Amino acid sequence: MRFLVDECTGPAVARWLEEQGHEVFSVYDSVRGSRDDEIMRWAYEERWILITNDRDFGEKIFREHHPHRGVIFLRLHDERARNKIQVLERLLRMYGDQIADRFLVVSETQVRFAGSVP
Repeated sequence: MRFLVDECTGPAVARWLEEQGHEVFSVYDSVRGSRDDEIMRWAYEERWILITNDRDFGEKIFREHHPHRGVIFLRLHDERARNKIQVLERLLRMYGDQIADRFLVVSETQVRFAGSVP
């Protein structure tokens, strides 16, 4: 899979995804400080699934109707990299074939499919 890992999600998550054999672009490592609109546009045009814990992306998709190729919004109590990786590992194992073109809200205990591309 192709993932664009947002700056706030962190480089450790990006490295772990690469180790799992995924194609990964890390905002933190490559274009730190980019605006959310730029990230959304690039993720869409380049067919990346965005992984973020920034609430602003939900607003951009559901209120501003920005197109996307899939978004994993991590809504976690424990924001440490280790927990993010454990949550993503479980998500990909259980739902990996269902995340493209969907907006997912993922917590430590729950996965909610909030929408798809119209």
